Amino acid sequence: MDLLGGIRNYFKKIDKILFIAAAALSVFSVVLLRSIVINGVSTVAVTSSLYKTQALVTVASWVIAFILCAIDYKYILRLAVVYAPVAIGLSLLVFTSLGIEIADDRAWVDLGFITIQPSELLKITFITTFALHLSAVGEKINNILHVLLLAIHAAIPTGIVLLQGDDGTACVFIAIFVIMMFSAGISWGYILPCVAILPVGIWFVWNYVMKDFQKTRFLVLADENLDPLGIGYHQRVSKLALGSGQLWGKGLHAEEYVKVPEVANDFIFTYVGQCFGFVGCAAVMAVLLFLCIKVLINSRSARDPLGRYICVGVFAMIFVHCLLNLGMVFGRFPVIGVPLPFMSQGGTSVLSLYLGIGLVMSTFSHSEKRHKVFYDDD
Repeated sequence: MDLLGGIRNYFKKIDKILFIAAAALSVFSVVLLRSIVINGVSTVAVTSSLYKTQALVTVASWVIAFILCAIDYKYILRLAVVYAPVAIGLSLLVFTSLGIEIADDRAWVDLGFITIQPSELLKITFITTFALHLSAVGEKINNILHVLLLAIHAAIPTGIVLLQGDDGTACVFIAIFVIMMFSAGISWGYILPCVAILPVGIWFVWNYVMKDFQKTRFLVLADENLDPLGIGYHQRVSKLALGSGQLWGKGLHAEEYVKVPEVANDFIFTYVGQCFGFVGCAAVMAVLLFLCIKVLINSRSARDPLGRYICVGVFAMIFVHCLLNLGMVFGRFPVIGVPLPFMSQGGTSVLSLYLGIGLVMSTFSHSEKRHKVFYDDD
């Protein structure tokens, strides 16, 4: 196949709908971040670099996603022996002098020329390596030894982020593990006992593991006055801001907005509510839901279990992020620092998401042998 024909075939087989949905959210994010800077809505000082950096990382991530799409995902995952140690090594750097602590989480690394959040890259690494593990186990997944090894596999990255104090990311890892195991056919003989002992586990964690400030995150859901100037304030002001836009919103350049802590990050959805009201919020949620469903549909058309597990893992990551973030904003879930996919400010998060989108696009482009792009059949 000549290069021109390969390029033509590439654009013919690419999952345009999935990419457009993700890209639309990212473009909207940059527009919102620019408005936040111009209107001075953030409770902390921000400059134009906030949205300019987001735009730059987004465009770079688009390029990476298209490159991944052109390569058979099997070849990409063969490089796990290279990128998995790198991802773990970066995650461990947070415990050194390069680590930065922000809001009780020591989850960032200052590399001098850039600050990154390694746990975001670790999510994609876990999805790919766990997909490889599940694919290798195959129909033997319900063997007790394999179940234990798979659990240990998931416990390693989860333990690292828990030590960093990043409870929200730890929840995401656990959810990805559960959903991928379920999709691989784990027996109800393992699921039901876990469900049965869950209340005991929750009781033990609440009484002997969780710290007071972590308990407060849950208690303020019932009574915001327990911490009126702290976590309770987050919950109260986020709901106030979300509803202040009413049906159609105030627009991007109104005279007055409700200032919300972390409005550019975890609570950016409240700014959607202020600017575009209920209609805008519903539209964003609809696009996010569509994107999740599209990834799941791609998992059904994957040519092998490995491709299916990749899609399911990326779906789990995006869906759980949406669920936890929107739950925080609506005051139904505790504030645990989980960004809204493609919307919240954060370069590492954007890169991680588009790495996932690129892999899903690769499973779509190579779902059949005739869909191979730049090379002939094996």
